[in-house]
This record gives sequence, structure tokens and C-alpha cells, in this order.
Amino acid sequence: MRVFVTGASGHIGSPVVAELLQTGHKVVGLARSDQSAAALAAAGADVYRGNLDDVAGLAEAAATADGVIHLAFKHEAMATGDYAGAVAADYKAVEAFGDALGDTGNPLVIASGTLMLAGLGRTGTESDAMESGPRVDAENLVIALADRGVRSSAVRLPPTVHSSLDHHGFIPILIGIAREKGVSGYVGDGANRWNAGHTLDAAHLFRLAAESAPAGSRLHAVGDEGVPFREIAESIGRHLNVPTVSIAAEDAGAHFGFLGPLVSLDAPVSSALTQELLDWKPTHAGLIEDLDEGHYFATPA
Repeated sequence: MRVFVTGASGHIGSPVVAELLQTGHKVVGLARSDQSAAALAAAGADVYRGNLDDVAGLAEAAATADGVIHLAFKHEAMATGDYAGAVAADYKAVEAFGDALGDTGNPLVIASGTLMLAGLGRTGTESDAMESGPRVDAENLVIALADRGVRSSAVRLPPTVHSSLDHHGFIPILIGIAREKGVSGYVGDGANRWNAGHTLDAAHLFRLAAESAPAGSRLHAVGDEGVPFREIAESIGRHLNVPTVSIAAEDAGAHFGFLGPLVSLDAPVSSALTQELLDWKPTHAGLIEDLDEGHYFATPA
């Protein structure tokens, strides 16, 4: 299968490309920079130069492939305050892929997120779906493409997809905040839970989804169903040798920056249905074990 991959040189995209190539697939990776293009070529993938704003180019690349794995997102825009713009660009890209793959039966796999299931009061499952919202709309669009002849699926990623490949995700950001503030913080009693998953387990799931996920599937790349946020903060504090402290809810924004609204969310999530559907099993280290390996703390964030 010839697979067009966006975000192909990124934290999750790089191991996805490696998985695809190692299992006999051909890969065309979207590259917006010379550095990304060189990394993809070195890995053995073909390169398509462009970006998420080139909607016509994305559609052209999808139409000439046997399937699409869409991982790219404007994370820089999100971090600088233009989350709405990043979400809009993502939705337009998904629309373009859907138009290109309609009536082909070819796979379209996108990255979504499990934090949309926060606050359910129970453990979220793949059967849970939200009506609307940022990124929710793109996920719902992908699921609806099953009725248009696309073998569509959405892989919901945890807020912490962790590994030695993770240099810009929420864990490095939290470590950077703890270094800057001199304390590792959690909100309230820190009992709220974040689900988590290892990068390589997530990459494996994206490959399986492209190969065999039924049309209209929601999948969870979750290894740890729910790690208490206080345990995450305590691990960071221990490795940085700084105190672990409770941050008042009203001070979360000042302390955690753009992560302020997220750090107190309670989001336990199961991947049992995904494991049964695709015979996928998380096999790599859990979040606390991965933190204890020390690679996140080897150099300043």
C-alpha cells in the first residue's frame, strides 16, 4: 500500500513511517521544510513538499495514494494562542482528504484526542462520542466518511504520548515549567487522572488502523488508563530535585500557562475495545516507568 503521511517527520510520524516501511508499505511524507524532507528521504520515504494550508496539494497527494494517515497539526499556532486557526486548518485538510478518497474504499486515519472524554465521571471508551467542539468536529467528519466509501478511522491520542522521541509534548512542557518555577505542581489534591500511551505503541496502532480498521472506527492509543496527576508531578519533582506542591485552581493559568485549563482534567480512558478489534496490545513502558528511565531529564527542556 502506498500511504500518504502528514506530520511524517514528527514525534509520532517518524515511527509510523518506520512501521509502514518495515512492513512492506511505501510512504509519501508531507514535508514543509528542507530538514523534514531530508529526514524522510533518509528514512526511505518519498517526499511531498507542502503544508496544511495547501489544501489542493493535500487532495492531490491523497488521490495518488492508496491511503492517508493524517498526523500533522499546527501545534505552533496552538501554543501561541491561535488554537481556533489550527483547528480550522485541520478540519479543511480532513475535508480535502475525504473528497479525494470518496468511493475508493481506501483508508483515512486521523489523529484525534482522548481529552475530549474528560469529565464523564467514569472511564471513557471508544463508544463515547461528542456532538461538537474543537477537533471533535474533524473526528466526527472522519467517522461520517464511512458513508461516502472511505475506510475511515480516528485514533484518539492521550494527552501524554511519551518516549525518548517526545521533545515538545506536554511532559517536556511540564518539566520546563517545573525547572522555571522551582516546583513541580499539580492542582488541588492531584487525584485527577490523565491517560497515557507510549509513542511506539501509538505508531503501531496507526499502522494497524491503516491496514485493517473497519470504516467508521474510533480507536484509543492508550496504555495507562489513568495516572493520577500528582504522581506525574511527583516523578518530575523527584528527578529535578524540586518540591512537589499543590497549586490552587485559580492560580493554574498563571503557573501552567496554556496548559492551565488541562492539568486538572480527570480523563481515565480505556483501550479495551481497540485491543479486541485490532489485536493491538500496548507493550512498552508506562508513563511513570518511562519518566523513571531518565531520558526526559538528560538535557534541559
